[in-house]
Amino acid sequence: MTFLVSDEVAMAVAAGRAVVGLETSVIGQGLPYPRNLECVERMDTAIRGTGAIPGWTGVVDGAVRVGFDRPELERFAEPEAAVKVARRDVPVAVASGSLGATTVSATIWAAHRAGIGVAATGGIGGVHPGPRPDVSADLLELGRTPIVLIASGPKSIVDLAATAEKLEELGVALVGYGVNRLPFFLAREAPVALEHRVDTPDAAAAIARAHRSLGVEAAIVLCNPIAPEHALDRDELMAATARAKSRMDAAGVVGKAVTPFLLRALAEETGGRSLDANLALLEDNARLAAEVAVAISAATSGR
Repeated sequence: MTFLVSDEVAMAVAAGRAVVGLETSVIGQGLPYPRNLECVERMDTAIRGTGAIPGWTGVVDGAVRVGFDRPELERFAEPEAAVKVARRDVPVAVASGSLGATTVSATIWAAHRAGIGVAATGGIGGVHPGPRPDVSADLLELGRTPIVLIASGPKSIVDLAATAEKLEELGVALVGYGVNRLPFFLAREAPVALEHRVDTPDAAAAIARAHRSLGVEAAIVLCNPIAPEHALDRDELMAATARAKSRMDAAGVVGKAVTPFLLRALAEETGGRSLDANLALLEDNARLAAEVAVAISAATSGR
């Protein structure tokens, strides 16, 4: 079989329990070893501590899998062990037998197919600046996958206004969690107003239930800002990002290598503070996703 769901995840989904879909690209490409193993531990603990089940997604031994145990996840953490797999790359990775770390686009596709309604990540991809802007596959998949994704807004390496406009065009709802402006990954907010806001997991769950009952085919992105004590100043972040982009251009980096290169360069440009901030927001987003998934499960089951 080419699509496998772990017993733990399958039984939880069948029982209507809370499950959170998670990408393995954050382990394979987004964070350096061994901080990526720290990420696994922190996100797993946050989700299980809330009463939900983590549904890590990846491609292993010729199959898309949803649900891994810790030793299996350690394979993705080894430097350069896994290839980066977006939604379009899934059949190739399956056919080749590659170890594939799934990005947001592949993860939400797989999670939805497995019956998971909530997923979490750090920051989503977007529209990259330039005369011929590259558009992340994350956005296109969000436009056709009915899931709730908890994220701290778009990554700071993209054109924020263009990304928000593209999501609107695709029918993706952006909902602020306790904020009226769009979070900007490692910075608390950017000057892009949000039309919708909720302040509790129950309120987010109510929107998710309405979304499901209406059969809406696009995603909801619940925008959870990074905690103030971990946030970077927006102007400082943008200056560091600009320096990282200059290094990328000088190195001739293109395609799927862009985001991993920029995140590594950004960590260097901020003296490691962006890496610490990224880990903090990933843990927080995982916890919030679990709280929302638990609220959906409780409301659905009548508990």
